[in-house]
Amino acid sequence: MEIKAADVAKLRKMTGAGMMDCKKALTEAEGDFDRAQEIIREKGKLIASKRADREASEGVVVAKTVGSKAYMLCLACETDFVAKNEAFVATANEILDIAIKNDAADIDALMAVKVGDHTVAEFVTDKSGQTGEKVEIAYYARIEASYISTYVHFNGKLGTLIGFNAEVGEEVGKNVAMQAATMAPIAISKDDCPADIVEKERQIGREQARLDGKPEAMLDKIAEGKLNKFFAESTLLGQALIDDNKITVDAYIKKANPSATVVAYKRFSLND
Repeated sequence: MEIKAADVAKLRKMTGAGMMDCKKALTEAEGDFDRAQEIIREKGKLIASKRADREASEGVVVAKTVGSKAYMLCLACETDFVAKNEAFVATANEILDIAIKNDAADIDALMAVKVGDHTVAEFVTDKSGQTGEKVEIAYYARIEASYISTYVHFNGKLGTLIGFNAEVGEEVGKNVAMQAATMAPIAISKDDCPADIVEKERQIGREQARLDGKPEAMLDKIAEGKLNKFFAESTLLGQALIDDNKITVDAYIKKANPSATVVAYKRFSLND
């Protein structure tokens, strides 16, 4: 049967698939739009299955703040060419908007959200069919705080969410978010560093001191000193400010608002 260009365009608008894929699907479905959509969806599943072992190392990071909550998502793919495509970036923002609308708590909750007659997980699989690459949600996070700052690097591959317990001002908030993006702290402060990491660093400090020939009785004290240095280098509030290494990030925040501190922090980078 003859497939009209208008019908192909209509199916493309409905599915986001390429023109040739839409024409083939309509031809196979003998003009039945519902069946054509299913054919395109099945193609997406097939491509996703075939490329499951591929590495989705490119993509785009998007973030938004809505009231007292902020959301960040990375939609990943295989090549930078696809990642920079306007339609791909629009898809990332579309999924983020779905997350915001449903206030998805985590990536599992987001993947289970229904969009029309299919889930976000199925929606992402469909995108594999449209791009011909493995497409996946590589990261998703949500924070809630009294005052929030977000930062996404200009290349779209790195982003941070920072939540404060009180207002600090736009410039301070942005600088702290950029600090976190650049310096990649493992935690907000020493108090919330993972216990296993703290213990590992303590043991490394002891072993270094032992190899340096320090007395056994001094090992614990030396290890604690090295641990404090680790906290200063690896925690957000303990780090020296990039623009002024004479003060810590904590002190910088306190200059803006003595009662303010960071209470939530998320960071994601495709390059890490």
